[in-house]
Amino acid sequence: MDIASKLITVDQALAKINSGDSIFTGLGCAEAREFFMHLHTIADRVQNVTVTNCLSMCDAPYINPEYKESFNVDGWFYSPSLRKAHKNGNIAFIPNHLHLAGVKRLHHVKPTFYVGACSMPDKHGFVSLSLSNTYEKRVIEEAGTVILEINPNMPVTYGDVELHIDDIDFMIQVDYPVPTLPDVPVNEKDAAIGKLIADHINDGDCIQLGIGGIPNAVASQLYHKKDLGIHTEMLTSEMAKLAKAGVINGSRKTLHRGKMVATFIMGNKELYDFVDQNPSVMILDGAYVNDPAVIGKIDNQVSINTTLEVDLTGQCASESIGSIQFSGTGGQADTAIGAQNAKNGRSFIALYSTAMVKNPLTGEKEEVSKIVPQLKQGAIVSLSRNDVNFVVTEYGCVDLKGTNVRERVQLLISIAHPKFREQLLAQAQEVGLI
Repeated sequence: MDIASKLITVDQALAKINSGDSIFTGLGCAEAREFFMHLHTIADRVQNVTVTNCLSMCDAPYINPEYKESFNVDGWFYSPSLRKAHKNGNIAFIPNHLHLAGVKRLHHVKPTFYVGACSMPDKHGFVSLSLSNTYEKRVIEEAGTVILEINPNMPVTYGDVELHIDDIDFMIQVDYPVPTLPDVPVNEKDAAIGKLIADHINDGDCIQLGIGGIPNAVASQLYHKKDLGIHTEMLTSEMAKLAKAGVINGSRKTLHRGKMVATFIMGNKELYDFVDQNPSVMILDGAYVNDPAVIGKIDNQVSINTTLEVDLTGQCASESIGSIQFSGTGGQADTAIGAQNAKNGRSFIALYSTAMVKNPLTGEKEEVSKIVPQLKQGAIVSLSRNDVNFVVTEYGCVDLKGTNVRERVQLLISIAHPKFREQLLAQAQEVGLI
């Protein structure tokens, strides 16, 4: 097991990059932080290098406008850094359903390099891809050169994340802390929405949760439940707490019984400590985990996601504000459709009833309804109205499954903020919905 011959420095890795190369990296915490924090240092000798990433946690200089001739970034899911850099002109979003993100991208682009993060090699010569296999292993198999940052702080996870050093071309030894997500405090609206959703979750259900105040609020309401399971795109800090409390044990799951199944992990250090060498956690290929056909095999599967805006027919704009890309589709459609394919499955889309938005004429912030007669011009529909089940605000929870447009208008107005309900009814009539 010759590890020493594969070890190189960041500068040596960067020296291998040439103009026109295509570099893929891991999702979120599986990104190669040291490599990308120094990528801008070769800007003077390369042009048109394209980086493909997803939910980047690394606010690296190479995305800055002064390097736009050297580097392009194509992202499956925008994080704040890409959202901000989009205006530079060299940042582009890749439309996708997460379970097919890697498959479709590899159809279009041949990766010259995969540069990601992993755990330290074990005594058998294996590393763990650790915190994500959303698409990483598929890309590694197709990449011309594989470079991994081996990091003692990356937890060792199990599932389909093992990789032998013989399949790694080069390794960079690093020692930085794993990126964390701050614990989002639960506000009054979150708590109200969380209780409404938790009331629909039964003992033995299998759940999928995202990140943020609303999912955290749902989780906080589940401590009196029993035998919950996890089949989720993202394994979160709140899920680890529920598992340690004995609420989550997967004993009633109809697929991967007893296992917490996810395709990536992101949260706090407590979460990373929980998943480290934990055989109850399985990190599997995203093309499998998020496949609606697979999710549909899990009885009592419950999908819980959030959105930015919903129109009165049920269309959910979850990733853009008008035509401006804000985040990404991710697995919202995957999990919402999959859950409804399942026996006794349910899907929830949650949002606050209002938002404070700057008036373009006055410059002052004003309260607007997030339930609207029509989505903003150019808004991206992340979840079709054909695939919506429950919609939840702090004012209630309504089931749109099987309803006609007239019924949807009435149901969605009933959970809008009271001060907008009369106006929404008039607007629905004006645009011909009813």
